[in-house]
Amino acid sequence: MKTREGVPAVSAAGESKGVITRPVNPAAPVGHDPNTSEITHPETDTERRTRLKALVKQAPQNPGVYLMRDEAGDIIYVGKAKNLRNRLTSYFSGKKDIKTRHLVSRIHQIEWVLAAHEYEALLIENNFIKEHSPRYNINLKDGKTYPSIRITSEEFPRVFRTRRIINDGSEYFGPFPSAETIDTYLDLIKRMFPLRRCAKMKKRATPCMYYHIGRCPGPCAGKISREDYLERVDEVRKLLSGDTKSLVKDLEREMRRAAGELRFEEAARLREAIKAIQSFIGHSNAVDFNNLGARDYVAWEAEGEQVSYVVFQMRDGKLKNRDSFIEHLVSDELETLDTFLARYYEEGRTPPATIFVRGADSTDAIARYLSERFDSHIDVRVPDSERHWAVMNLAVQNAKEELAKRRRMHGDFAALVELKEALGLGSMPLRIEGFDIAQLGGKHTVASLVSFRNGIPDKKNYRYFKIRSVEGQIDDFAAMREAVARRYTRLINEEAELPDLVLVDGGAGQVSAAKEILDDLGLDIDLAGLAKRNEEVWLPGRSKPVVLAEDSPALRVLVAVRDETHRFATGLSRKLRISDATFRVLQEVPGIGDVRAKSILREVGSLEAVAQAEPGYITSIAHVNEETARKVIDAARKTVDVARRAVDTEEEPEAKD
Repeated sequence: MKTREGVPAVSAAGESKGVITRPVNPAAPVGHDPNTSEITHPETDTERRTRLKALVKQAPQNPGVYLMRDEAGDIIYVGKAKNLRNRLTSYFSGKKDIKTRHLVSRIHQIEWVLAAHEYEALLIENNFIKEHSPRYNINLKDGKTYPSIRITSEEFPRVFRTRRIINDGSEYFGPFPSAETIDTYLDLIKRMFPLRRCAKMKKRATPCMYYHIGRCPGPCAGKISREDYLERVDEVRKLLSGDTKSLVKDLEREMRRAAGELRFEEAARLREAIKAIQSFIGHSNAVDFNNLGARDYVAWEAEGEQVSYVVFQMRDGKLKNRDSFIEHLVSDELETLDTFLARYYEEGRTPPATIFVRGADSTDAIARYLSERFDSHIDVRVPDSERHWAVMNLAVQNAKEELAKRRRMHGDFAALVELKEALGLGSMPLRIEGFDIAQLGGKHTVASLVSFRNGIPDKKNYRYFKIRSVEGQIDDFAAMREAVARRYTRLINEEAELPDLVLVDGGAGQVSAAKEILDDLGLDIDLAGLAKRNEEVWLPGRSKPVVLAEDSPALRVLVAVRDETHRFATGLSRKLRISDATFRVLQEVPGIGDVRAKSILREVGSLEAVAQAEPGYITSIAHVNEETARKVIDAARKTVDVARRAVDTEEEPEAKD
């Protein structure tokens, strides 16, 4: 039997199980025909929600699959539930997050198919998703490819990173779980086992610069035989394949031979290579799983309406592959886990005997589905030992990083929507400007201004202000008033774009200071302050702060802006303090004074550079005799030496409550 649009209600055996249920709604509002379940005139949003709320109350309290359709009748989401009524009513009750509200706003009809049990519901759900590819379901189209290290099949092979796999006899190692890991490998290879760098090797009479700095053995100029070159390639191969014990033994043997033949330079190079490899192994996060068989680790991290899935494929004790996907999330991560696994292993991937997942309410249904699908027993479970959790936690960190990358590339709109609603802002805070004040005992007072656009830093619009009105005084409120006044007076005069939200680092006092200036300028801009203590958000005219959840995307944006203003302000203040101290060191040398001290600093740049300068150079730029120039250099050296000794002997301060 076929339902509307030819959608089959599929049983576990893949045969027709019955008609998709679209119950008549007895409480339908005006405009809804109970005999046809169609709308006779356009509904208001309130009428639509009222109709759907009444509709889902008719759902049975049985396992099954539900389909949500949009205004055009297209299926936009398919889900499964142990209890259809409870799951469907949850969409329309209580306060919902952004992703759920977004989905609900597009639902115009809901249908369901009953299932005998949760396993059958998983089968039916998966069949509907495969046939219709609903917009809000997992589709695995956002997979990423990650770099590998390639050893070419040329006469004199090269080693480099690549994302393309070419079947030309080249060897590939990876993909690697992080850019840091692959960079470490390549840096170690370049320093300790240098191979040719040129893409096309041409015979040369003399080698290039890389040969002279020890980063190429010079095969193009005949500086190394092919046999010796391939031995070096074999060392690289052992390093990349994880055979470091064998590699170290080979290098130690070669080092002893070189020393015995009085080739001390070669012996020293080999010794440094051994140290570098041992250091790399010591700092590796790898876990030894040589005897645990093939396994996959499935981790995820959800934020707003997106979820990042990362799968680590461990084979023969090594990470052989890593897959990553960013998906829409309109329900709980655990509810979509079965769907993700079913889809993931239908894309030409064969599951291993054991699949570890970050968490699960129950894995019986998906384990049975995969076992029957691949005719092999497959165990799906949560890690049960520290070493399995070590790999899982690494996968979770990768999932978090994928979300962060997506935010950096495309903005953080979901967080901005939440921020607007949480603070009751007048508009979406697409552009946020943040202020912070930094000073030391009333000296070198500066204000930083940072700009965020779409939730990510907009560094070309960063500014800073040297505060003039409070020199010698400690008055952060007055400094804030000056910075805000200077910034927005200029924007008004230039008729430039104004921000949607101004964020100040501090509580009610800083907010009041900024609000006073904005009111004087006649600007109606949303304003907030973020206090470091408890991360409380202060709004103008409010006696109590707004407290956002610690894991709130909205709070994350505010903290990012606040932290960036603090970094920018303290960095500038520190530079000014160092510049002032440097100036005084030079100024106090007899015969130098203010003008010559400024001239020296302008030309040389830093006290360290002055300490390394030649007397003749100081004489030429400061117009002093050689004796005075030597005094300048001596004063600089003494100050630099004292500073270095202070850094070398500095102890970690004790934590204070």
